[in-house]
Amino acid sequence: MKVNVPLTTGKLHRLQAVLRDLGSVVLGYSGGLDSSFLLKVCKDTLHDRVLAVTAISETYPPREGAQARVLAQSMTADHREIRTSEMQDVRFTLNTPQRCYFCKQALFRRLKDIAEEEGYAHVIDGSNCDDLQDFRPGMQAAAEAGVRHPMLEAGLNRAEIIALSREMGLPTWNSPAQACLASRIPYGNPITAEALAAVNEAESLLRTMLSGQLRVRHHGDTARIEVEPGEMIHLLQEPNRSNVVRRLRELGYIYVTLDLAGYRTGSLNETLRLGQGMSS
Repeated sequence: MKVNVPLTTGKLHRLQAVLRDLGSVVLGYSGGLDSSFLLKVCKDTLHDRVLAVTAISETYPPREGAQARVLAQSMTADHREIRTSEMQDVRFTLNTPQRCYFCKQALFRRLKDIAEEEGYAHVIDGSNCDDLQDFRPGMQAAAEAGVRHPMLEAGLNRAEIIALSREMGLPTWNSPAQACLASRIPYGNPITAEALAAVNEAESLLRTMLSGQLRVRHHGDTARIEVEPGEMIHLLQEPNRSNVVRRLRELGYIYVTLDLAGYRTGSLNETLRLGQGMSS
């Protein structure tokens, strides 16, 4: 990964200037690479004028909430967890391509209420320039709620955030990309608590064997596993292969498949890009 250091340093200064202009913020904080880096810069720049808020629900792996909690404590940042209820919203569980819009709309409403009640000037999130390259209906919800994207405004992309996070000594600098568990279920297939739990258990197993990016896409009775191409051979070696098949069948999958195209972000959006509408 090659990053232009002077350019990246300039963008960090721009980010700090954006935050100073905002004055005080409530940050939607997942504990992943982007929001952890932003929390660190907020804490260094705004000191006690930042509140990190983490959403907790069936759609987020429990390990991510625990990671967010520990990292916020290590930064001595004010941190709060809120319970969200997207699984009670049929517009979300129907799983149309606008699923993320409804989830983010409710989340940003909660964050705005917290900001208004406790005197914070703005709500912000960890979006960066790379997020503009994929289908992100949650960005519309953010725009409607007046949510600011400081890293996007500063022109930072993921590679630069990784480089800066590593320089700052953040443990998340090489963390795999995070996304809610609902992103593993193809559009048009209802989101259920059972499907989310199965995906979480399947991915937790794979993480004991692999270190890179991975996803388990839930296609009904079929689990489609995406891993980085270089790790496929490791997954196919025994006893890994047989252990994965056995455990995923215990979780309810009849067929366990390995996607030869490998891991790629937003692979379920490929049906939209190909003009096929909703997948099944």
